[in-house]
Amino acid sequence: MSGMKKVFLFSLFLFVTLSGIAQAVSLYPSNWFVGMKWNKVQVMLHSEADLNIGADKALIKINYPGVIVKKVHKPENKKYVFLDLEIAPTAKPGSIKIDFAFLNSKNNFSTSFELKARRVGNGVSFAQGVTAKDLMYLLMPDRFSNGDKSNDKVAGMLDQSLNRDTVFERHGGDLQGVINHLDYLKDLGVTALWMTPIWENNMKDRTEHGYAATNQYKVDPRLGTNQLYQQLSDELHKRGMKLVQDVVYNHVGIEHFFFKDRPMADWFHNWDQFTQTTYKDQTLFDPYASLQDKKQMSDGWFVRQMPDLNHKNPFVEKFLIQNAIWTVETFGVDGWRVDTYAYNDLEFMNRCNKALYIEYPKMSIFGETWVHGVVNQSYFCENNMTIPFKSNLQNTTDFQTLFYGIQPAVNEKFGWTEGVNKLYTTAAQDILYKNAMGEVIFLDNHDIARFYSVVGEDTAKYKVALSWLLTFRGIPQMYYGMEHLMTGFTNPDGNVRRDFMGGWEGDVKNKFSSEGRTAKENAIFNHIKTLANFRKNSSAITEGKMMQYLPIDGLYVYFRYDAKQTVACIMNTSDQVRKIDFKENYTERTKGFSSARDVLTNQILSFNLELRPMSMLVLELK
Repeated sequence: MSGMKKVFLFSLFLFVTLSGIAQAVSLYPSNWFVGMKWNKVQVMLHSEADLNIGADKALIKINYPGVIVKKVHKPENKKYVFLDLEIAPTAKPGSIKIDFAFLNSKNNFSTSFELKARRVGNGVSFAQGVTAKDLMYLLMPDRFSNGDKSNDKVAGMLDQSLNRDTVFERHGGDLQGVINHLDYLKDLGVTALWMTPIWENNMKDRTEHGYAATNQYKVDPRLGTNQLYQQLSDELHKRGMKLVQDVVYNHVGIEHFFFKDRPMADWFHNWDQFTQTTYKDQTLFDPYASLQDKKQMSDGWFVRQMPDLNHKNPFVEKFLIQNAIWTVETFGVDGWRVDTYAYNDLEFMNRCNKALYIEYPKMSIFGETWVHGVVNQSYFCENNMTIPFKSNLQNTTDFQTLFYGIQPAVNEKFGWTEGVNKLYTTAAQDILYKNAMGEVIFLDNHDIARFYSVVGEDTAKYKVALSWLLTFRGIPQMYYGMEHLMTGFTNPDGNVRRDFMGGWEGDVKNKFSSEGRTAKENAIFNHIKTLANFRKNSSAITEGKMMQYLPIDGLYVYFRYDAKQTVACIMNTSDQVRKIDFKENYTERTKGFSSARDVLTNQILSFNLELRPMSMLVLELK
């Protein structure tokens, strides 16, 4: 073999080897953008191999116009390096070469970090925020529709289950299935789509829900790809609809790469033995609470399989904040739902929320606060209370109007403090919220019993609750399948996460089609569709004020109104016919009107009405 040929082959071998080394180094975030307000970016580099990229003698260099390495952090785990980069406003999109040089070593190599142009249409075509003008639809991709059977199982992933006969395993639904049915959602009146988390959950079991991430920069391949998620966002925006992202800051899955290979000892909350959170949110605002109880509430793990992140670690904080900004910018997210909000470090959450507000001024953020009491709930969002901690979270998921409002309104007999009086009393406590119109109201979700089951599969009660959901103050949220009477109690939780029939090839019934629904199901579907599409153009409901009257004998009346429109909402929760005379009663809101249009039937009614037991009228006054 000639000397020239030997040199060529050695050079080729060295190139292949060093290319392999570069590929073994992962960067988080995977890229950044020019022209961002968050222009001081901390890049975490992680080597899967024993490269010791964080060794003391390793030199790291970048030479790119407009990008400066401000500091290099080398934690105790030498498989990690953190680079603090400052990106000047003059920097252009391109690939930043990062050179690694090791003293007295031939294993020098390079990797790259991409700077991308910002998404076009900032604040117009995305990051628009979700408001009371919207109707959100929550679904679990694995249980909604299987649009691509080729990704039902993915080689190498820990969970290889695929069994629709059990609620504990994967069923094969995916993002393509969601895309295939966007027109169905739009026809129903939905304007915003919220899905449970779509990031990789490479766990051994129970991976269908998505709340145990193992990589926050990669869509779970059983759901699709990053490119497909981008396509879903584009398809929503083409239809004038919005994308709501579900995010988990509190914890990750126990198979996450940075739990199995921790960058530093305090990346997570460490306990001498497994310590679960108390789930007692009261300890965070209780003036008499012990520090021990406060700590366990915030720092205890949610469950054994979900390690609790330490938000007081500044590297963890930057990782999570940058992931949030990267996600909004990359995929064109409009609204942000924060899982298990009360269990996060609340000062960290304020900083995280602020970073999103600065970058995207129209962005809306709401947090899951499964708590009991309006004081408890309002503590976690912007409120009118004078207290030491002030949250900058805009709004929460309103469990209070569900558990202490509409549920007892339709299920309990009327009394001084019972039945629909609970709904009235809970609404009266809106004085605590800075913006009650931003509270997310709902009847059920992926964690609680299906409302149709809660009301004993009584369609009269169900229709009353649906009419309330679509006319009350706040942002209404539906849960997939409620439009065709899906049932289930949380024993176990998978019973409320069953498949949307028609979403799989070979399903006997197709609930996406009126032909596949029963007469009763179509009646409910059309009830929702009529009200949902009415509220789209109702300034009174989506932007107006609310006035409620004291309930009398099970009759509860509230008005939604503004200068252009008045809508009367009359709920009869009793077992007797109730008479209503607008000429004598409720004149504060009915003065100047002489008749009303029943929104559901389109009939013109007089101002002297009779309302049958357990029913609700939605009237546009004329």
